Amino acid sequence: MLLVPPPFDPDLAAALAAVGPSMPSGLSLEDITALHAGPDIAVPAFDLTQDGAFVTTDRTAPGPEGAPDVSLFVVTPAAPSQDGPRPVIYHAHGGGMILGNNRAGVEVVLEWARELDAVVVSVEYRLAPEHPYPAGVEDVYAGLLWTARHAAEFGGDPERIVVAGASAGGGLTAALALLSRDRGGPRPIGQVLMYPMLDDRNDTPSAHQMAGVGAWDRTANETAWTAVLGDARGGPDVPAYAAPARATDLTGLPPAFLDVGSAETFRDEVVDYASRIWQAGGVAELHVWPGGFHGFDSFAPHTPLSRTARAARVAWLRRLLAP
Repeated sequence: MLLVPPPFDPDLAAALAAVGPSMPSGLSLEDITALHAGPDIAVPAFDLTQDGAFVTTDRTAPGPEGAPDVSLFVVTPAAPSQDGPRPVIYHAHGGGMILGNNRAGVEVVLEWARELDAVVVSVEYRLAPEHPYPAGVEDVYAGLLWTARHAAEFGGDPERIVVAGASAGGGLTAALALLSRDRGGPRPIGQVLMYPMLDDRNDTPSAHQMAGVGAWDRTANETAWTAVLGDARGGPDVPAYAAPARATDLTGLPPAFLDVGSAETFRDEVVDYASRIWQAGGVAELHVWPGGFHGFDSFAPHTPLSRTARAARVAWLRRLLAP
């Protein structure tokens, strides 16, 4: 049966037509390797200090055993805190686990930090295909360990860490929550999973609906997962720390905020993940934004739907962090 894709929100459709796809469907592993060898394409073109509202520093955390150190981008409010140690937002960037750095996507998190008087720590992790699973999630875990141990040095509260990420960063954030739970590591008080990349099987109805359509289609998704997992992609032995949709035990996780567009590849895997958190007795808030494509609020932040989505995340964080 032919699966017809749901329509895009009209304002978003116009923005997508103007900007174009985020990743060409024909991108190969060789193309990705060539991109890694070229100039950095993920450097934000904006003031990371937000006109002096923040102080930015680069720190280094010990990497996983036998691996390089992990680079962390730490952003602290410039004004003294009036209420003691600040909450910490620990951020993993997007980019399909094949692109990006610890500055990528941080502008969204800085909006939260400004609203909530929070510290941001954004982690840089090794990218596939040169560094397949488990390199990425192990780097993200190493950065979380450092953040929990050193939070007080930059005015952060180690007991109020929220982990967050979009797209691949959302998938790594979900995997991080599972890994930290199982290793007895730091216990975040919440996890923000923005249109997270959760399922290497790439075979949901929404994945088929969006084949060749939108900002991250089924072919692009397959390319990225193959870079991370190689021949194991889609097979029976992929662990939950690689693809959180594979997890069979979702108990004991931090409260989760999940959102996703109705017109994107990841829709069904995100809805299923939220449903299984509830079935496991956990806490989750799920938003499916009608007509949203993958990453819509970054492509077109000033459209009504994008403003609504961004406000919903801040409102959830405000409730989570309330005294």
